[in-house]
Amino acid sequence: GRHRIVIPCLGHFKEEYEKVSKLYMNNKIRTTKYTLLNFLPRNLFEQFHRVANLYFLFLVVLNWFPLVEAFQKEITMLPLIGVLTIIAVKDGLEDYSRYKMDKQINNLLTKVYSR
Repeated sequence: GRHRIVIPCLGHFKEEYEKVSKLYMNNKIRTTKYTLLNFLPRNLFEQFHRVANLYFLFLVVLNWFPLVEAFQKEITMLPLIGVLTIIAVKDGLEDYSRYKMDKQINNLLTKVYSR
């Protein structure tokens, strides 16, 4: 049969715990979508999967051609930048709250059954 090893992280056994725990995978949960490094590219990638955002991006690009230019180039970009910023802030706050909840759950003390 399979045996499970549970090693408590006690203060005076910290060195032994660190040596042995490197051999095993941890059981921490992570429900966040983003990290600090991938937030901007991944969030923009997700946002441009929405048809409305692609439509506004198309209008912005189209307006950069002098033949089609209906408004000033900068004015055409404002609605798209505003929507992308608001959604990015909302997604960032939601992900940060998931991070805090994961941290809280991962730091809970648990009871381990021992014969």
